[in-house]
Amino acid sequence: MSQHRIAVVQAGTSLFDTPRTLERMEALCETVAGDGIELAVFPEAYVGGYPKGLDFGARIGTRTSEGRDDFLRYWKSAIEVPGPEAQRIASFASKMKAHLVVGVVEREGATLYCTALLFGPDGALLGKHRKLMPTASERLVWGQGDGSSIPVIETALGRIGAAICWENYMPNLRQTMYAKGINLWCAPTVDERDIWQSSMRHIAYEGRTFVLSACQYLTRSDAPDVYDCIQGNDPGTVFIRGGSVIVGPLGDILAGPVYDKEAVVTADIDLSDCIRGKYDLDVVGHYARPDVFSLGVDETARKAVYYRRDALDEVEAALGADSVA
Repeated sequence: MSQHRIAVVQAGTSLFDTPRTLERMEALCETVAGDGIELAVFPEAYVGGYPKGLDFGARIGTRTSEGRDDFLRYWKSAIEVPGPEAQRIASFASKMKAHLVVGVVEREGATLYCTALLFGPDGALLGKHRKLMPTASERLVWGQGDGSSIPVIETALGRIGAAICWENYMPNLRQTMYAKGINLWCAPTVDERDIWQSSMRHIAYEGRTFVLSACQYLTRSDAPDVYDCIQGNDPGTVFIRGGSVIVGPLGDILAGPVYDKEAVVTADIDLSDCIRGKYDLDVVGHYARPDVFSLGVDETARKAVYYRRDALDEVEAALGADSVA
């Protein structure tokens, strides 16, 4: 069956209040479930928060104690994967009986990552993607992902993958995901600019894929009273105005964009349109020139410390398997 109903959810975080954010997410998932949705995409850093307007006390060559406290508060708002919050999100997917993609701030040790989690309709965690390149001041608080977390997941719905915010401007990442056969391109973001719409249409047209871009709608009222941001303290101030959109494989806008409010944006799609679109443009097939251009992708998980014992265990296991054979 190639006909499906999909959605992007435009909503804001309760900044530094992850339990409250999960309550809001659960309510939104219940709304989506009642509309027969098979795939729902939530914005970048939805669980854990996108702390727009904070500088974390950083200047070239200096950091402040207040900024360190801000980072500690942010770290406490992040989640571990696997972990109890991730398991709760999994329960939302299973209750919806739908695939679910959501942006989270992931904590591993003392380092935070901007991550997209992909869940199946049974609640299983199918994969995760860590943002490869945090943008500008995001690098103060987020680490970099590596090539081991660029999944494109084969599902009954189609091949699902995610690129987060400005990663969508990385040509090599796009080509990698096209090569993996993606046809449901999820783009969690906080980019509210008009040019973002052009980018989403370009990716859909270039990759002959459906693009689901979910952006936050975030206001000052979503932040705690103690939140020393550059935008000031008027609770009505809009931090992120949205712009969530769904685009078809020929670059046609199927739903959205929506601005200045929370919203669930839906579209009915025919997955066969991806093949129809590639009739005249398949950038990893008949429209590629591998005799001229090639791309190497290193999918090795990168660790700061490797232990020699790990390597020896792998050798011994291999030798044991050979001796049994």
